[in-house]
Amino acid sequence: MIFEVLGGIFSDNQIKKNDPMSNHTSFKIGGPAKAILLPETPDQILKAIEVLKAHDAPYLIMGNGSNILVEDEGIDAFVIKISDQMSSVSIEDTVVVAEAGVLLSTLSKKIQSAALKGFEFASGIPGTLGGAVFMNAGAYDGEMKDVVKWVDVITPEGIIKRIEGKEMQFAYRNSIVREKGYIILRCALEFEYGDPLIIKEITDELTHKRVSRQPLEYPSAGSVFKRPPGFFAGKLIEDAGLRGLRHGDAQVSDKHCGFVVNRGKATFSEVMELIKVVQKVVKDTFDVELEREVRIFGKE
Repeated sequence: MIFEVLGGIFSDNQIKKNDPMSNHTSFKIGGPAKAILLPETPDQILKAIEVLKAHDAPYLIMGNGSNILVEDEGIDAFVIKISDQMSSVSIEDTVVVAEAGVLLSTLSKKIQSAALKGFEFASGIPGTLGGAVFMNAGAYDGEMKDVVKWVDVITPEGIIKRIEGKEMQFAYRNSIVREKGYIILRCALEFEYGDPLIIKEITDELTHKRVSRQPLEYPSAGSVFKRPPGFFAGKLIEDAGLRGLRHGDAQVSDKHCGFVVNRGKATFSEVMELIKVVQKVVKDTFDVELEREVRIFGKE
C-alpha cells in the first residue's frame, strides 16, 4: 500500500526498492534499505515524509553517503537521498545559492570559476553541501561556519524555514540542524572576490596535500574519529602502534591512521570491531577517548 502512495509522488526511477546501501556509500558497505527515494523537489520530500509518518514507516535522510557506515543486514527503513537530483547552483555577485545535494567538489569549481575566495578548504571534502553544513565540515583551517549566510530547512513538524548563519549554532562537527533533526534543502554562502590565480594556487596545493596524505585509493568514510581536544586522532592511533592494523578487510590506513579503509570486502562488523579496538588501545595508552565521527545506519 505504501509503495502505491509513494508511486503517486515519485516516478519509477526515483524509487529504488531493496537497493543495497553499499551502492550509496563511500565505504561500499551495507545491505539493502526498504527503498531509497530520490526526491527532485522540496515538495516531494515533504509529501514523502507525510506518507511515511502516516504509515509509521521509519525513514532516514542522507546525502552522498560519504560519512556513513551501514549494517550488512541492511536497514528496515526508507532512505531519502538528497543528492545530484537536487544540486542546482546560482551565483549573484559574491553570494552563492546552492541546493543541498550538490557535491562540494562541483560547487568548489563553480565558486573558483566566479573568482570568489574562501571555499578553497572545501574543494577536496567528499560529500554534499547539505551533509557538510549538517556537520560543519572543515579542513585545512576552514569550516562551513565561515561561509554560510543562511540555510533553508524542513523542521520535524514539516515546516520550511530559513535559519540565518549566526543562528546555526555551528560547533566542531555539529550544528543546530544536527541537534534539531532538520533537513537541509538549500544554502546561501557568502564570499569575497579574489585573485583567480591565487585561488587556483591554494586549491591545487590543498588538493595535492589531500591526495598525497589520504588513502583515496580505497573506499572509506573519511576521518573515522572526531579530533579530541588538544590532540589529533590519527597521531594518537599511530603512536599507539596501530598503523596498518587489520581485521578482515577492514584496516587502519597505512597512509593516514585517522582513516579506516575497506581493502576489498570489508563487512560492517569488521569495521566496527576495528574501531572498538582502536578506541580501547588509545584509551588504555593515552587515556584519551576517541569519539566516532562516522554515522551508523542500523541497530548500533
